[in-house]
Amino acid sequence: MSSVGVAELSPILQALLATLFTWLMTATGAAGVFFFRTVNRRILNAMLGFAAGVMIAASFWSLLAPAIEMAEEGPLPAWLPAVIGFLLGGAFLWGVDRVLPHLHIGLRDELTEGMKTQWRRSVLLVLAITLHNFPEGLAVGVAFGALAANLPAASLAGAVALAIGIGLQNLPEGMAVSVPLRREGMGRFKAFLYGQASGMVEPVAGVLGAAAVLLMRPLLPYALAFAAGAMIYVVVEELIPEAQQEEDTHAATIGAMLGFALMMLLDVALG
Repeated sequence: MSSVGVAELSPILQALLATLFTWLMTATGAAGVFFFRTVNRRILNAMLGFAAGVMIAASFWSLLAPAIEMAEEGPLPAWLPAVIGFLLGGAFLWGVDRVLPHLHIGLRDELTEGMKTQWRRSVLLVLAITLHNFPEGLAVGVAFGALAANLPAASLAGAVALAIGIGLQNLPEGMAVSVPLRREGMGRFKAFLYGQASGMVEPVAGVLGAAAVLLMRPLLPYALAFAAGAMIYVVVEELIPEAQQEEDTHAATIGAMLGFALMMLLDVALG
C-alpha cells in the first residue's frame, strides 16, 4: 500500500495497522525459540537496554515534544498539560503494577508482584511483558490519532517512525520472553505462543488510544504526555533494573545508547 493510500485511511485504522506491525515484530522475535534454546545473559541485557533506549527517545521526540508544541495554542502554559499527562501516565502504570500479578525476567517466583495468585510462572512472565507493551501500543495509537487534529506537530511520518521504533525493540523483546520459557522446559511451539501473546495487547491499546484522541481532541497534549509517562515508568521500573542484574552492566548501557540513537534518528529523519 502506498504512502498516499495510508494517508487516506482513518487514524483508527492507521493505528490498527501500525500496532499489528509491532505485534508481528514481537511474534518474529518470539520465533527465535525455534532456533535457540538459551540466550546469553549479556545479549539479553543488551536487548533490554536497547528497548529502554528506544522507549526513552520515543517518549520525548515522539510524545512529549509534540505535546508541548500543541499545548502552546491553548490558554494554559505549554508545559502544564505535558507535566500533568506525564505524571498521570506514570500513576496509571503504578496502579496497574500493584494489581496485575506478574514476574519479571530473571527473578525468583517469590518476587512476584501484584495481587497474590497461584498462576504459573510462565503466565506471570508473559504478563510482565504485556504490562509494558500496553503503553507502547497506546503511544502509537495516540500518535496516529493526533493526525486528525491537523497540527504541525503531528505528522504521518512521525507516527510511522514511532511505530517502526517500537517494532524494532519488540523484535528482541519477543525473544527475551520465549527463549527463557523454552529454557525452563516449555515446548518450542508453546513458548512461541506465549512470547507473541505478550504483544497482542498493542493493537487493542493502539485502537483505544486513537479513538480516545478523536473523541476528546482538546485532551490531545495530555494523551501524548500520558503515553510518555507510562513508557518512562516501564523503563525505570522494569527494563533498566532487569538489564542491570549482572555485575557487568556495559552491554545494557551500550544497548540503551544504541536504542536511543536509533529512535532519535528515525524520528528526526522521518518526522
